[in-house]
Amino acid sequence: MASDGDIRVLLALDLLLSLAFSAVALWGLSFFGLIRNTTTNLVLATLVVATLTYLLVLR
Repeated sequence: MASDGDIRVLLALDLLLSLAFSAVALWGLSFFGLIRNTTTNLVLATLVVATLTYLLVLR
């Protein structure tokens, strides 16, 4: 019998990996001067990536 896993663990991993991806992406964009690397931009990028991941993969 296969288990889907606990949704809380999946959401926590989604947020953690989205944060890491957003941090690297923002660092790269700020390195080239395309966007400022601020906490607000990091939070917004993380929420966007996490939401897209949830809608496209977890649903």
